[in-house]
Amino acid sequence: MNRRRGFLLGFLVVALLVAGGLSYVASSSPDGLDTVALHGCQVTGTGSGEQLDGTCIAQNAGEHATAHSPLAGYSVLGGEGTVGIAGVVGVLVTLALAGGLFWLLRRRTPTRSAERGDD
Repeated sequence: MNRRRGFLLGFLVVALLVAGGLSYVASSSPDGLDTVALHGCQVTGTGSGEQLDGTCIAQNAGEHATAHSPLAGYSVLGGEGTVGIAGVVGVLVTLALAGGLFWLLRRRTPTRSAERGDD
């Protein structure tokens, strides 16, 4: 049990360091999906934001359901320089959900009365 606890603690520390530290040096360029969706369009700046000129898939896109959530845009409440905090929160929430799911679905060992058939 002690080795497992050490492994899990080490895993948590590494995951938090990667999410909190490396997220500041991650690329801010669009990912492959954004690049493909913008193929065929020209992005131009207007007084009310950006506008797409041309023909591309992205012209049909709208805001997603979580666009105004606290962690939208890989930042905390839209703040500049909060990508590391958002990464740490994401890791903690993911591990909590996964741990809870594993705990609910874990294989339970039968009790002694169940082994004997004394239901």
